[in-house]
Amino acid sequence: MMKITEPKIESREAQPTVGIRTQVPMQKFPEIIPRFIDEMDAWLTEQGVNSAGAPYIRYHVINMENDMDIEIGFPVENALKGDDRVTAGVIPAGRYGTLIYTDVNKGIEGNSVLIGWAKDNGIEWDAWDSEAGHAFASRIEYMLDGPDDDPNPANWRTEVAIRVVDTAHK
Repeated sequence: MMKITEPKIESREAQPTVGIRTQVPMQKFPEIIPRFIDEMDAWLTEQGVNSAGAPYIRYHVINMENDMDIEIGFPVENALKGDDRVTAGVIPAGRYGTLIYTDVNKGIEGNSVLIGWAKDNGIEWDAWDSEAGHAFASRIEYMLDGPDDDPNPANWRTEVAIRVVDTAHK
């Protein structure tokens, strides 16, 4: 049974990251996500660096009918240098609407709850329409649990965090 925490707004500091960015249809996520997480984990090990948190999927552009522009990676303590495959980046500081849902297969429902809550409360995302789809300054899902924690994906928790428009700079 899916569980969802109460949505809330949190202020977050900028977070250095390393990840692999790709354009892929959502149907390929079950294949791509574990492969890229393993690849990033091995890359961090080669660099002698530990992750500073849970693996993530960052949604640069969402296009449910076409390719999604995503990045799969890890937060790190300090900025690193990427290579031909791995991109060093940063999750920007700011205010984020967040919630945690349980059951990896319920991502659309979990995101819908957060988006509906924001709409009901007059909260505007830091997002815009682009030729490729709906683009975000920062929209992330942190995979708080995975197969190493519990073999049952229905028990895995995922945090959704979407950056809110900074009305002071609008």
